[in-house]
Amino acid sequence: MLLNKDFKNRKIRRTGNEIQPEEILWDTLAKKKEDIFGKKMEIPIRRWPLKLLFALFSILIVCVSIRIFIFQVFEFEKYSVLAERNKFVSTQLKSERGVIYDKNLNQLVFNKPAFNLIFNKYESIEQGFDERLNKLKWILGTTEDQLREKVSSNTLIAENLSYEQLILFESFSDEFPGFYIENASVREYQTGPIFSHIIGYHRKTSQDAGLEAFYNEELSSKPGEIRYERNIYGEIIGQELIREPGSGDSLVLWLDSKLQEKLYNVFLEELSAVGVKKASAIAIDPKTGGVLAMVSFPSYDNNLFTQGISQEDWDKLSNDKNMPFLNRVIAGRYPTGSIIKPLMASAALNEGVITEKTTINCSGEIVIENPWFEDQPWTFKDFRTHGLTNVEKAIAESCNVFFYTIGGGYKNFKGMGPDSMIEYLTEFGWDSKLGIDLPGEISGFIPNKEWKKEKFSSPDNLWMPGDTYNLSIGQGYLSVTPLEVASAFVSLVNGGKLLKPQLVKQVIDKDKNVITEFQPEVLSEGFIDAQNLEIVKKGMKGTVDYGSAVVLNSLPVQAGAKTGTAEIGKDEYFHSWLTVFAPYDDPEIVITLMVESAYGMHKAVAPTALRVLDWYFGGEEIPADEDLLN
Repeated sequence: MLLNKDFKNRKIRRTGNEIQPEEILWDTLAKKKEDIFGKKMEIPIRRWPLKLLFALFSILIVCVSIRIFIFQVFEFEKYSVLAERNKFVSTQLKSERGVIYDKNLNQLVFNKPAFNLIFNKYESIEQGFDERLNKLKWILGTTEDQLREKVSSNTLIAENLSYEQLILFESFSDEFPGFYIENASVREYQTGPIFSHIIGYHRKTSQDAGLEAFYNEELSSKPGEIRYERNIYGEIIGQELIREPGSGDSLVLWLDSKLQEKLYNVFLEELSAVGVKKASAIAIDPKTGGVLAMVSFPSYDNNLFTQGISQEDWDKLSNDKNMPFLNRVIAGRYPTGSIIKPLMASAALNEGVITEKTTINCSGEIVIENPWFEDQPWTFKDFRTHGLTNVEKAIAESCNVFFYTIGGGYKNFKGMGPDSMIEYLTEFGWDSKLGIDLPGEISGFIPNKEWKKEKFSSPDNLWMPGDTYNLSIGQGYLSVTPLEVASAFVSLVNGGKLLKPQLVKQVIDKDKNVITEFQPEVLSEGFIDAQNLEIVKKGMKGTVDYGSAVVLNSLPVQAGAKTGTAEIGKDEYFHSWLTVFAPYDDPEIVITLMVESAYGMHKAVAPTALRVLDWYFGGEEIPADEDLLN
């Protein structure tokens, strides 16, 4: 008891920081808690997730390594090219297409500045594209379907924009990413319809025509190229001229543009006066074969195809039953009628069937026995009685009976027969292309026994006397082009040389230096003796002096001619032909004119020839309403 008492009365003296009992209890609890949390943080992670992650990273590294190897080895060249393309960008430097001149260097074709709308789909933005097309449709005046078809690829959207279209587009240009204006040029043909069948037209989006097509390689420009170098930011850091631009070469024609205009305008007046729409004419220099003029009716304005043709204009032209695109000089085939007679006369003289002094009595017809029906003989009529007729008179007055007789024979007179006539017509170039430098030329057609047998599934003897007689005066199945007729007459008046007809005389560069000179080309010669040709020429002089083209004897120079009237199976309607050469002693020009399906004979051809040649040789202008001409 004493001890307890003493203890109670004693105090423990502390020095420094004293530890309280409650602190000992708190430390004990804290240590236990620390042990609990420590055990949770040290739970080990399972091994399979680490292995999976390692495997995935390994596969990825292998794939990347393989792809890098493919890039570096197998696709190095491909991506090098792509990288080079990204580094360099090239732009074409445009140059002018060559032009066309007449024989006197009068320019007939010009290059007119123009603006085209181009679309690059790679620079376009898809968002809002439909709205942009709708606005563009309004600017261009086209339909949505047409516009969508054009923008379906990187292409030319519109050519030769009008001033109003250009202003509208430029006003909204920021709204049309991928669309931009390109400076260009279009062809301008100042003479329009007068030269359209010769010159044709050129445009980027369709097939060319005429000389523009035939000489496209010579006329085409040679674009230059400049290459720009870019850095990785697309900025231009350098440029290099790869190729200098080169202008196209130009053409100099044999054509006389003043004669062309005169022939076109006069012929059109005369055709209008008689109500005829379809006709053609060609003038050739008989010394060279150079084409001095060529017209075909109806014509068309070739500017429509280079400066934008409307659907209405296209429909009107393409649906015209008179076929304005047809160049009738080189692609129209017709029976010739009596214009064949100088050729037949030269053949008969050359074969010795007749001489200059041979006469045949023309009573207005010949009558041939019919072996099948004796009471129904065949009668082949003339348009009048000519009496005793020699070869010169037969040509001048166009006597059918004379040519029936020398061609097919009659009674005791042995004619040439069809084989000989066909042979000479072939020599004159009437069954093959002559090679004129224009697209679209066709060859004439000369019927023969083999053709008729095949055509009509007939026996060998079905070539009838009437076939021979018809052939001798240019009727029946025979059909040739005006070009072939003119070329044959060229050979008659130049001493017997069948010349290749040519439009282009020279190809020149931009400085008018001659690159190519086209010389006259002889297709055949010597098939008719020169003295026989002189006899035939006298007959054609008689045509002007007293025969079927006497109206031409008022020309300021002496001329020779031959008319032709071909029946077409319609009463009182004919194809009318006329070929004229002048001056008689030293011919400078041969003109062949042909009018289709005219009511009556010799309509428009003689008046046109008179007026044109009178002007050409310096005479006074003859008005269109001369009573004598109708």
